[in-house]
Amino acid sequence: MFQVRIHGRGGQGVVTGAEMMSIAAFLGGRHAQAFPSFGSERTGAPVVAFCRMDDREIRLREPIMQPDAIIIQDPTLLHQVDVFSGLRQDGYILINTTRTFAELGLGEFVRDFQPAHLLTVPASELAMKHVGRAVPNVPLLGAFAALCGLISLDAVQRAIDDKFTGPVALGNKAAAAEAYKSVMGHAKQQEETHHA
Repeated sequence: MFQVRIHGRGGQGVVTGAEMMSIAAFLGGRHAQAFPSFGSERTGAPVVAFCRMDDREIRLREPIMQPDAIIIQDPTLLHQVDVFSGLRQDGYILINTTRTFAELGLGEFVRDFQPAHLLTVPASELAMKHVGRAVPNVPLLGAFAALCGLISLDAVQRAIDDKFTGPVALGNKAAAAEAYKSVMGHAKQQEETHHA
């Protein structure tokens, strides 16, 4: 079973992001579930949502305490909430930011993590460019697909169609595709540098 915990703020599409991830996993032939952890649902308040995917039926229902991957939709949460709680050192970290892990003050923390499991993506900028609103959830979903390889870009695109229509769907699909391609390009570049 692969478990993902998504941290963000109210209004950033955290819950929708988890739902679309589970739809994409389901479209890829896996069992999946997504659910939010409801606290105060104010815009701007910290929000957490969860997604599990597995090849077998999922019977667990409780919040994810030991995630395999953490997605952080708002980097200001890094200093407010223990977003990394329970994450193992072989886990994945995906952060919506234009800055590096070192620039975020996380260099020391992630030192023992696998570099290929750490990723920052300017998801808000991609959303603004393609959708006209800085909602980072869909570009992060595209980036997650490329980072972990558990869901395909095609399944993400179909999940977007399941949630949105018209120009919003098209914009989100373009944002997810650009995030996916940039991560794949980055991974290829790292590999070539590693083998050089």
